[in-house]
Amino acid sequence: MEDRSSVYTLDEALSTLGFGKFQSLALVFTGVGWFSEAMEMNLLSFIGPAVKSEWSLSPTEESLLSTVVFGGMLIGAYFWGFLADTYGRRMGLRCITAVTVVAGFLSSFSPNYGSLLVLRCLLGFAVAGGHVFGSWLLEFIPSSNRGAWMLSLLIFWILGEVFEASIAWIIMPRLGWRWLLALSATPSLIALILSNFIPESPRYLHMKGKTNETLRILEKIALINRKDLPAGCLVSDQEMVIDEEDSTSEGTLLPSSIKKTTFLKSIFELFSSDLWGTTLLLWILHFTFTFAYYGVVLMTSSLNSGSNECESKPNNLEGSKDASLYVSVFIACLAEFPGFLIATILVDRIGRKLSMEILTLFGLILILPLSSHQNQIVTTALLFGARMFLFAAFSTLTIYAKEVYPTCVRASGSGLAISMGRIGGMICPLMAVGLVRGCHQTAAVVMFGIVIIMSGICVMFFKFETKGRVLTDNIVITAR
Repeated sequence: MEDRSSVYTLDEALSTLGFGKFQSLALVFTGVGWFSEAMEMNLLSFIGPAVKSEWSLSPTEESLLSTVVFGGMLIGAYFWGFLADTYGRRMGLRCITAVTVVAGFLSSFSPNYGSLLVLRCLLGFAVAGGHVFGSWLLEFIPSSNRGAWMLSLLIFWILGEVFEASIAWIIMPRLGWRWLLALSATPSLIALILSNFIPESPRYLHMKGKTNETLRILEKIALINRKDLPAGCLVSDQEMVIDEEDSTSEGTLLPSSIKKTTFLKSIFELFSSDLWGTTLLLWILHFTFTFAYYGVVLMTSSLNSGSNECESKPNNLEGSKDASLYVSVFIACLAEFPGFLIATILVDRIGRKLSMEILTLFGLILILPLSSHQNQIVTTALLFGARMFLFAAFSTLTIYAKEVYPTCVRASGSGLAISMGRIGGMICPLMAVGLVRGCHQTAAVVMFGIVIIMSGICVMFFKFETKGRVLTDNIVITAR
């Protein structure tokens, strides 16, 4: 092994290069991808009632418009993760944006309810790959303040939601839902164009044994950031660890550069490694957080559009009611700005685990008063607070999931966890909208409270804290 002073690892190279102009440009590209996904997801609050009115749909048929999106995401999250781990982050991102553009624009031309369901399911399948954007960005960022930089992506997500609520408010009453669907697909087209100019992840290339290509990308980053790479030769982090640790340590390294991964084998590897317990907890937490978060999102529109029916109050100002829905959704979207700030302050100071515990607790406290009917101002305020804390907790979880997995299964591992979460997203519209519209608001809130409590309990059992932890590249199979 070469002298320690004559070699450096990829993490040391990225730390030396710092967070400069290149990472800022990478953040903008990733942000465009998240902006697009946020618009498509927030769209669910608006098109359901409009399509229901135009095509005389039942409440169940209306709920299916949201459920099929999550159904597509259930399959897509792991599929795109596997594609990105097998063929590269760049290939994955280009395919994701292409399918999103096609499905988004075609949705606006749907001739009937059935075709709209199919196209929205395809769009859900595509936008489920949004986590690959995060994995790609993560692999360019140095470990110092990594959590805060990753959370900065939330600004784009929040702006996407607020922008969608704003254009829905303007477009829906004048041009209808078809124009809203078409315009909401435009950011994905921008991301598709930009994806032709992005480089492959150096960590992915290095993990695959492509050292020369890795060095070329690092040199480009150094040039853009106006920094110099460390002196010496680039080696893998694992080589450095093996050289410094006792050779009798337990565990067997499974280098991804020499193994062949199949669609199912990558799942089995997660359970043959030290991460099997963490993987199970991530599955449960993604289910519970997705269920609770989108429950609050959908309750925003359901409580405002359904409260009058449950209270049996006459309403002769339909236009005013519609405006109230847009205002309430718009205000609820703004809740994520303070949620982003809270998460950014906590995540690199007290760690990922404790941050999730605190944020989940406050989310629970704010949602419980909704078990009884409140006036519109109080309802909006409580939903604002609950969404703020649940958004912050959920965002912290997505960072943790990417950090805890090694590079060889980072996209597929976090994608599979997101897929489990989409099951919660599929069930949530049917239960949340159904219960609230059926005048069972108390039962809906109690159900969400139980789910949030489950989330807090699961976080306590995480084995690893990833704050400041160096990212790993390969899976270690533990001797049983």
